[in-house]
Amino acid sequence: MKGIPRLNFAHLPTPIDFLPRLTAELGGPKIYVKRDDQTGLAFGGNKTRKLEFLVAEAQTLGAETLITAGATQSNHCRQTAAAAAKFGFKCILVLAGDPTEDPSANFLLDQYLGAEIIWANWETRRKDLLVAFEAAVKNGQEPYLVPYGGSSPTGAAGYAVAIQELISQDLRPDWIVFPSSSAGTQAGMVAGAKLFGYDGKILGISVDEPEQLLKERVADLATQTLGLFGHQDNFDADEILVNADYCAAGYGILTDNEIEAIRLCSQLEGLLIDPVYTGRAMGGMINLIRKGFFTADDSVLFWHTGGTPALFANKYQNLQITV
Repeated sequence: MKGIPRLNFAHLPTPIDFLPRLTAELGGPKIYVKRDDQTGLAFGGNKTRKLEFLVAEAQTLGAETLITAGATQSNHCRQTAAAAAKFGFKCILVLAGDPTEDPSANFLLDQYLGAEIIWANWETRRKDLLVAFEAAVKNGQEPYLVPYGGSSPTGAAGYAVAIQELISQDLRPDWIVFPSSSAGTQAGMVAGAKLFGYDGKILGISVDEPEQLLKERVADLATQTLGLFGHQDNFDADEILVNADYCAAGYGILTDNEIEAIRLCSQLEGLLIDPVYTGRAMGGMINLIRKGFFTADDSVLFWHTGGTPALFANKYQNLQITV
């Protein structure tokens, strides 16, 4: 976009597939999926769109190190480490969890990608990230702080232009449904809908945050993202659509909701979704369809945000998917 630095390394546009067997199974709206699990950067995912803008900003500022934080199996951290490797940055990851001698999935990939790991507590991970950033400054590493989940106005810009991409693919679904957590993906979509004239409904299924808190974060970040594009408008939390009915178990805790979603998508459509984000959101969407939340005439686009490497994490190896 004019005036906003961007690197073009994601595999875009990502394809949109119709899911005929899942649609028939649920007997409800037409279901489509947008495949942001295929953005191309170290197994892809939604953070790659954000990193096109974040890494460009880091280059503009003369940074030499990318530093960010997440859970041990963070998709965001894996993609940040890959972007750092691709563009010659050092990478520091502050991971919330316990050191393990048996790395798997995303954490194993972090090591392949050459990231330096700093361990943190889950409760203090954001504070620990700032401490690590200040230490990198003092050490002369010229760090650029990639926000948690890539969720800043700069990162959210990636999903503002993603809405423009969707419109260019000649599909204007009545609903867009996806996992929402750190607010950046949803805020970008909300801002993009305003910028590019998408008038469908944008529903975030919360992965781990209370409904009102997430609405407020999305509204604030969407307002800031519009400002980045030179548009002045304020979003109100009441305008933001969030469903937090499916996250009571907690972050990364597998329930029957996620297990059924993984089973239906894999065995009906050959589509792999992950246990933490897309599994929770797809499970929520399936439940909403069964409850009649959408009409039979609606078209619903499930925006696949990636995360499938988590299927190979040690903690999910005993996942029981039965016919």
